[in-house]
Amino acid sequence: MNSLFITFEGIEGCGKSTQAKHLYDFLVNQGYEVVQTREPGGTEISEKIRDLILDCENSKMNKETETLLYMASRAQHTEKHIIPALKSGKIVICDRYFDSTLAYQGYARGINIQTIKMINTFASYGLNPDLTFYLDIPVEESMKRIKDKKQDRLEKESEEFHQKVKDGFERIMLDNPQRFICINGLLSISDIRKEIENTIIWKLKEGQK
Repeated sequence: MNSLFITFEGIEGCGKSTQAKHLYDFLVNQGYEVVQTREPGGTEISEKIRDLILDCENSKMNKETETLLYMASRAQHTEKHIIPALKSGKIVICDRYFDSTLAYQGYARGINIQTIKMINTFASYGLNPDLTFYLDIPVEESMKRIKDKKQDRLEKESEEFHQKVKDGFERIMLDNPQRFICINGLLSISDIRKEIENTIIWKLKEGQK
């Protein structure tokens, strides 16, 4: 089969990591070769960059440094892990990719959108996801879901910041309707899983034509 690059996006606490794992298990059980990964992270160097970005002690990190660190992590991750897997015909499932950078550092932090897109083309080697699942929840629900966990530097941002992130994702989806599948993140875990599985079954059948 042809390779497939699937990403999961959403604001904090939306359930994307849980659903990414469910999809991985589902596809493996169907006999596909699948790689599950995440951003920032995915390789040894990229995981070290992740720790640097999300460490609450780095509260003085400016938005430009933050953006470039995400891009550095992505460059290493994409070249060393994602592209080789896709070239070998595997399905790659990634928890966040460049849409998160646009939403968080672009629309929420205020970094110029065109600048982010330009640097990202360089950092991602021009790679684009084939399909992106966006799990949609209200910001109030997001804050409720993460309030009792140990929060990282981004999760600790204000409710206003997270609303800007959500607004950013909605604009990104409008610009990329052919790639995004928006799912109600307030549904049960099993209902979300079924919707994702049905979408993937259809996508794989289309790819075989």
